Amino acid sequence: MSVIENAGRRRLLRMTLAAGGMAATGALLSVRAFAGDRTTVNMQLGWIPGGNQVGEVTAKRLGYYEQEGIDFHIQPGGPNIDGVAIVASGRFEAGEISSSPSIMLAVSEGLPIKCIAVGLQQHPYSFFSLKKNPVRTPHDMIGKRIGIQSTGMVLLKALLAKNKIPESQVNIVPIGADMMPLLSGQVDAVTGWQTNTTALKPLGADRVDLRLWDTGVRLYALPYYANTATLKDHPDTVTRFMRATARGWLYANAHRDEAVDLLIKEYPNLNRADERVAIDSLMGYAFDQTTQTQGWGAMDAKVWEEQIALYGQLGQFRGSQPKVDDVMTMDVLNATRSSRLKV
Repeated sequence: MSVIENAGRRRLLRMTLAAGGMAATGALLSVRAFAGDRTTVNMQLGWIPGGNQVGEVTAKRLGYYEQEGIDFHIQPGGPNIDGVAIVASGRFEAGEISSSPSIMLAVSEGLPIKCIAVGLQQHPYSFFSLKKNPVRTPHDMIGKRIGIQSTGMVLLKALLAKNKIPESQVNIVPIGADMMPLLSGQVDAVTGWQTNTTALKPLGADRVDLRLWDTGVRLYALPYYANTATLKDHPDTVTRFMRATARGWLYANAHRDEAVDLLIKEYPNLNRADERVAIDSLMGYAFDQTTQTQGWGAMDAKVWEEQIALYGQLGQFRGSQPKVDDVMTMDVLNATRSSRLKV
């Protein structure tokens, strides 16, 4: 779905909510979620399910959600699905999106959602080059051809602004999602996630990585979010969902071979060898020094404040610039702290 289509759909959603649609949505949620013995929780993704869902798949297949009284379902996303709008409408109870700015941008448009936890402590988004012509620092981009997808353009702009590099000094080249433009010499650097080991295989040992986080642009990846009405009216449901999810991630981190086996059973189209390599990279981002003291899923209000300020500086907010308390809540993390810290 294009940015224009998303914006139009979200404007329509805001009008619906303002007209009283939220009351009907809340009633629908309560009937659907509590109709049976277990509470239904649908987690809407922004993409087709894959390795990023290893924690949820592990929790589901080991019965953690069932033990919490939750009937859990992963709802796939894709290019024609606006997952944030779906959760904001109350159709589904929770969601996960690739990057934290999507949440604060949606909130600035008036959508009633809040982030409740983050899957990865640092964003794996990186710029990849080759040793024969490396891009190791932001200033190495000056005079270089940087290949980037349209969705990543704002990230490059943020990097340049953060490091005081005029856009005119960088040759920006629109590309697709594969690595061929770099391998063929069309560009000097391409972008992607460090955790996407399958896509990165063609670059081999000559790959040079420059992480967005290391350039000073600190974003979160795989943030979880919920409708504000759900957070207000059914906090226990969200708490139980997060507790089971954290257990899944903790188990997957400690039992990676078994976790990958469970993932392949859930999604047989995935390549086991590739996913086994990818899970090591993924867990390096999901568990770090912060999670040792605060538990899986932890997030920092200061990081959110930095993001909001930077995106405001770049003029990215369609509506008013949100505050930290508008885009995230620590309530769910605080309610699940002891279980998230268990190893």
